[in-house]
Amino acid sequence: MRALCLLLLGVPIAATVAYAQTPIEPRIESRLLLQINRARANPAGYAEALRLYRGYYQGRIVRIPGNPIGLITREGVVPVDDAIRFLRRQPPLPPLAAAPILARAAADHVAAQGRSGQQGHIGADGSRPGDRVRRRGGDVYVGEIISYGAADAVAVLRQFVIDDDVPGRGHRTAVFSAHYRFAGIACGPHPRWRVMCVVDLSATADGRPPA
Repeated sequence: MRALCLLLLGVPIAATVAYAQTPIEPRIESRLLLQINRARANPAGYAEALRLYRGYYQGRIVRIPGNPIGLITREGVVPVDDAIRFLRRQPPLPPLAAAPILARAAADHVAAQGRSGQQGHIGADGSRPGDRVRRRGGDVYVGEIISYGAADAVAVLRQFVIDDDVPGRGHRTAVFSAHYRFAGIACGPHPRWRVMCVVDLSATADGRPPA
């Protein structure tokens, strides 16, 4: 499992991992928001799910049932144990509400990288997440996390929360940030990683500063 960089109110993160060639889950965007909100509402319960997932590790390889090739990680169980400790301390948080402007900006990035094969938060035109939200009528006060390779909502969230090989565990921090109240999610095909999911986050529905 490999990660690139993070954007959290000015800082981008993207995580990449090779999964088996399973189809992209239908309605993955709405399912991912549901998974994120369940984890925010019950961090201790999600910690228990990760404890069970930890049992699939064989050194640095994760042998998930139904994925015969396994997942290659950089750190093995270290970030899983770190995530479990984090989640057991984390208080419950309110759910994130769906934000159409943020979702459209996320979809713009998915579409562009689906054509170019690029990775990361900077667009081929030099745009950053806030630039893309502003083009959609919002403002630049947004964070963004990106997953590459995971084809279903459960796997995408797990990738974000475990945050293998990401200094500072920035995806995890974003998912469990009390500052964020809204999310826009878009997923689609990627020529190198087959699938990518972009989650744009903000304290407001359009990326503007809170009143």
